[in-house]
Amino acid sequence: MNRENLRELHFITPVANVPSILERGILCHAMAERVPHDSAAMAEIQARRARKRVPGGRPLHEYANLYFTARNPMLFKRSDHREQLCVLGVSPAILDLPGVVITDANASSDYVRFAASPAGLAIVDAGRTFAKWWTHPDKIEYLRRKSAKCAEVLVPECVGPHHLVRAYVCSDDARVAFEALGTGLPVAVDANLFFL
Repeated sequence: MNRENLRELHFITPVANVPSILERGILCHAMAERVPHDSAAMAEIQARRARKRVPGGRPLHEYANLYFTARNPMLFKRSDHREQLCVLGVSPAILDLPGVVITDANASSDYVRFAASPAGLAIVDAGRTFAKWWTHPDKIEYLRRKSAKCAEVLVPECVGPHHLVRAYVCSDDARVAFEALGTGLPVAVDANLFFL
């Protein structure tokens, strides 16, 4: 992946969490457990993540996780809740912070690779990660593509709120609900991002 082509990173969250995120930042799972919030996470994936440690680093739950693109299997599985969700756009400047780690697939995967940022961008297959779909007739290739769509940027503990640049929602109704929070964060409707 070339950094010049990376406009932003993404974080998927319920819209109700945005005021807290703008106050505290995007917290790692371990820190977020201590703060009242709504969760878009899938329990079975979080159980896998709870058992994983970043090589040479911390437990996976001590990193805030961002996606290269939110148009991925996780958001697809939450399609029936899309009106309550948003995608926060995060500045790629986050890649230069100490301790940031890049993965070439979902960090909970058995076959994921980890690399220090920003040089670790080299392990990310941009073609697979930014492909519109991950489907393939061959089961092994399908699983590779599906996991690559969830390539991540792992930030120790927290992504500061000053790194948030915009938000995306799925519809005009969702935009109205987001704007009613009075966050001041620019918000745009992006139906394609939400599989519409």
